[in-house]
Amino acid sequence: MDDLIEWLRARPYYEGQIAAHRRFDARDPAFADIALEPRLSSALETRGIDRLYRHQAKAVEAVRDGDNVVLATRTASGKSLAYTIPAFERAMDHGGRTLYLGPQNALVADQLETLSDLAHGLGFGSRVSVDQYTGRLSNSEKREVRKRMPTVLLSNPDMVHYALLPHAHRLWEWFFSSLETVVIDEVHGYRGVFGSHVALLLRRLKRVCERFGSDPQFVCCSATIGNPVEHAARITGEAESSFALVDEDASGTGETHWVLWNPPEYETPDAGGSGRRRSGHVETKNLFVDLVARGHQTLTFTRARQAAERYATESASDLRSRGEHELAGEIAAYQAALTNDRRREIESGLNDGDISGVWSTNALELGVDVGGLDVVLIDGYPGTRMSAWQQAGRAGRGERPALVVLVGGEDQLDQYLLNHPAEFFDGDPERAVSDPENEHLLPSHVACAAAENWLSTADDAYFGETFPDVVSALEADDTLARRNTDEGVRWTHDGGESPQHAMSLRTITDREVQLMDSRSDESIATLGFDNALRDAHPGAVYHHQGQTYEVTDLDLDRDVARLQPTWADYYTRILHDKHITVERDISSKPLSARSDVEVRFAEVTMRKQITGFERRDPKRGTTIGHQLLDLPETRLRTKALYVTVPDDVESEMRALGEAHEKGSDYAFNGGIHAAEHGMISLFPLTLLCDRGDIGGLSTPYHDHTGQSTIFIYDGHSGGVGLTRAGYDIVERLMRQTARLIDDCDCEDGCPSCVQSPQCGNANDPLTKETAVLLLESLTGLRD
Repeated sequence: MDDLIEWLRARPYYEGQIAAHRRFDARDPAFADIALEPRLSSALETRGIDRLYRHQAKAVEAVRDGDNVVLATRTASGKSLAYTIPAFERAMDHGGRTLYLGPQNALVADQLETLSDLAHGLGFGSRVSVDQYTGRLSNSEKREVRKRMPTVLLSNPDMVHYALLPHAHRLWEWFFSSLETVVIDEVHGYRGVFGSHVALLLRRLKRVCERFGSDPQFVCCSATIGNPVEHAARITGEAESSFALVDEDASGTGETHWVLWNPPEYETPDAGGSGRRRSGHVETKNLFVDLVARGHQTLTFTRARQAAERYATESASDLRSRGEHELAGEIAAYQAALTNDRRREIESGLNDGDISGVWSTNALELGVDVGGLDVVLIDGYPGTRMSAWQQAGRAGRGERPALVVLVGGEDQLDQYLLNHPAEFFDGDPERAVSDPENEHLLPSHVACAAAENWLSTADDAYFGETFPDVVSALEADDTLARRNTDEGVRWTHDGGESPQHAMSLRTITDREVQLMDSRSDESIATLGFDNALRDAHPGAVYHHQGQTYEVTDLDLDRDVARLQPTWADYYTRILHDKHITVERDISSKPLSARSDVEVRFAEVTMRKQITGFERRDPKRGTTIGHQLLDLPETRLRTKALYVTVPDDVESEMRALGEAHEKGSDYAFNGGIHAAEHGMISLFPLTLLCDRGDIGGLSTPYHDHTGQSTIFIYDGHSGGVGLTRAGYDIVERLMRQTARLIDDCDCEDGCPSCVQSPQCGNANDPLTKETAVLLLESLTGLRD
């Protein structure tokens, strides 16, 4: 593998891009003996499994002992056996049932094939039967599944919400009354809004099980995260003390080489100090084509569906131009919008070697079996170390060596990690965050629960201390009806529209805008209201399925936007005004280095008014025009952390800025603005989130504090726990941000340090030097 690294250094486009190279030695597997039911043992041996890895055996024993379990090991470490063995044992012994929940139908289908094959190997009369219940089934197929009454049912949270719980008493009593195990696969993916919804969904599921006399265990499979037990407990509603953690990976691995590849800066005469770099996509494509042509089966992960399709096509074209016509026909794009048959075809092609290279979104990051590949390329840091290591786990298997290349982009997080590789390789795993107490989500789930099974005062055990207030509010608006019974007060749903179908597990707000193609008058997409104001305002350039559109009209009375195709060679970016009102301070703490400065966590209202938009040149990143807009103000009631700038530090920042060509006011305002942007960009370094989940505001004076203040707020109504977790690690976040900004060679701020594509002020003002002074002063880094 060292020869391959040297071969990369010899590529004609190599200009010192390798920022770091680390080798991880091969590891021998460690096994443990465990007694298995003879038929199950024989079926496993027939499939090449004659012993269990130590972590598999440990997890199986914990389930047998009655514990809830969190199994947090790498991709392809055999996590599925940890729940398959107990599920099959219980079915064979007494007909005990298991519910498997996967985040994507592709993963459900993969598990269906694997478990069905194993169940078939048990022979006649085992009582193990495996079925899936997803939205892809027709109504008649769903009836057949219910008629067969499988002992292992594979589904997803959405189907539990829409199809199982609403009909529990009429169609599913046979299932819930004998449900003993709930498997939550890829539990790390249940975070943010979706995770908060799923946490409340599982509390509803436990209520129904209690009604039917069952009390299932939970087996949660996770990637390596910083808080696996805490997160699993928060999602399931079970006590942390009830979980056994299994996080020692005993599977064998081959030698793995990691390369961090940083595209070079532009060499144009006027690019000095700009911080702009060559396209990471093009760098990744060059590597992909060279590696495939050299005979290495290669999988590239990229962030967007359109990027996967585009660069797979371009890679095949490049191979044909080299005369590699056969290899060009073995290149594919993999993403969630493909048909099930096409996805399976690509998965099989990777497994048996018929496909030499794939460009994929994170759809292949999950546990779908694609065998062991020679090389994984990661086109841009995927947002978390957890995802990067999950994707890397697709390379190599058993004793085979593997190469993983992470190609950085211009994003602040990419550049921070490429400049501090030790933080990437050795940093603590990110924490997963969700908030089942979100006040915007809780009422809808309580209404659903009442429709599934009457409510009582004891249900505060499932829905928390605010449950009585939520019930009172729902009763006041006639969503719930009170009943006085011999057992006490009961509440039932009023029997109107199904509350389950009135809400989605994927969003908080239900208001949506349809995007209509003006040529065909057909809907091409749907956006949430806030996203539509941002992306589908009049004049916006919108990309969909390879077609570029311009928005000609946005009708908010009918929630319809009309689009027409365009050849526009620019992109658009909104401008906005933003104001924050502090409704209630929840907690506060002094900074370690400045006891006179407090960081506070609060409930806030953020008001935003989109005032116009810019047209920008995608090559130069410069503004080529702007236009005013008249759109409604939006309000977001959420949670935020905020910190004030002490007077002495403000004076230092202004004094430092006196030499700035635009004056000390510009330098000070640019410093707090740059610090805000940098802190937001590094949130995903510690927490599993996207930068778009976090918003911010910096102001030279705020009424609530009477000082210059920096706010960082959760971008979802009610908050989903992100800024609450950020409040806990705010000082580390400030120190990391100071390093990020100070390390960058640009003069005035660039996409690699403080510029943000989401900034409503066109990234102006931004001043790096005063931002570093501020952050170092607040954290004690400044002498």
